[in-house]
Amino acid sequence: MTGAEGRGAAMQDMKFPGGLRSDGLPAALSDPSRLAAVEATGLLDTGPEDPFDDLAQLAAAVTGCGRAFITLVDGQRSYWKSCVGVPAREPAERQNPVGESFCYFLVGLGGAPFVIDDAAADSRTSGHPSVAPMKIGAWAGYPILAPGGEVLGSMCVIDENPHTWQSAELATLATMARAVSNEINLRTSLTTTRNALAAAENALETSSSLARSLQDSLLPPVLRKVPGLDAAASYLPAAGGTTVVGDFYDLFHAKGPWWCTVMGDVCGKGTEAAKVTALARYTLRAEAAQHLSPAAVFQHLNSALLDQRKGERFLTAVYATFRATPGGIAGRLCTAGHSPALIRRADGRVQQVGARGSLLGVLTDITLTDVRFRLAPGDTLLLYTDGATEARARRTAVPSNRPQFGEDALAAAFAGCHGLDAPGIIARLGEILAEHSGAWASDDTALLALRVPPRP
Repeated sequence: MTGAEGRGAAMQDMKFPGGLRSDGLPAALSDPSRLAAVEATGLLDTGPEDPFDDLAQLAAAVTGCGRAFITLVDGQRSYWKSCVGVPAREPAERQNPVGESFCYFLVGLGGAPFVIDDAAADSRTSGHPSVAPMKIGAWAGYPILAPGGEVLGSMCVIDENPHTWQSAELATLATMARAVSNEINLRTSLTTTRNALAAAENALETSSSLARSLQDSLLPPVLRKVPGLDAAASYLPAAGGTTVVGDFYDLFHAKGPWWCTVMGDVCGKGTEAAKVTALARYTLRAEAAQHLSPAAVFQHLNSALLDQRKGERFLTAVYATFRATPGGIAGRLCTAGHSPALIRRADGRVQQVGARGSLLGVLTDITLTDVRFRLAPGDTLLLYTDGATEARARRTAVPSNRPQFGEDALAAAFAGCHGLDAPGIIARLGEILAEHSGAWASDDTALLALRVPPRP
């Protein structure tokens, strides 16, 4: 009699809910979700481990059986994660074809226990091809279950002789099967969590890297050298911030002797803010070659924002057009919903420059005004975003006790930059702001300084 014929005779009284495969074994063995759950344990073809061996030893001792197994069953084999009473150490030795194991009964029965007192006499197993060769007198097994209820395998014991199983023995075996299930499922959950965490960390790093790259692309890496000026700028991200934000600045040649500089702040963060920032920078550069009036350039930028962004986001900005003169720098400056620029005179006096105008990107009719300014040797023009004036003081238990830095404090800090060139001024202001906020900036901050060097 072949193995399949023997199994057919042995299972003549068995009714498996899912039917049989062509080889006469339960169709549930090949269920894709069950096979995936078995694979997800990561235990197939792995060596002995104390947590499983201890439970198998205990099962053998409690029932008085010579053999005890913790198995994982895929579609073709029964793998013995732990085996007591069988001298097998290597993975290749710790398995047998699924048709030669009683474990497929539990899979076919959907996870119900399978208990046989006398394997040779019981009609369900009497014709099974493994009863005689494997000396199976009695067999008792309880399912190992995945969180979704899939049968992963069994916790089973084998007695060489017929065995009338006692209720206490079976209750203990059932408890240990649940313990094995819990151990496996906890490991699987931990692995899943670790994999998800690793994936999230990789995604965050990728996102952060892209955000930094995109932010960098919106800011000039090096300010162009302007005849008769030294210039410097900085972008100070908010503490813990990796999102692309709308702060931007630029310094570029317009035409002839004319140069332009701009500082802007787009409402919001992320990709949409970056799109508006890019639109603003490129529109400003294009219009600067056509119009020397900052207010006129802003009018065209406002139209472009309304046309392409439909008023969904606004921006504030301060923009200046200037040229070198025998006495230093002469120019015009316009603010659009932005804080006024500051000029530090060579003697330390600080004054505001710029008439506050309408923000851009929301309304068709806006009010914008050009204001003339001059920089003599030793004078410095400072542009900044509101991250500077709204920087909060060091963290305290009560947020309301954290005053903002404020415009007066910024002006005072700027006034104290005696003898510093543009890079030195930007560095000093950055240090003062970091000291005020305890290196925990609540908002991103951009600073840009243009200084006419003093005469020797």
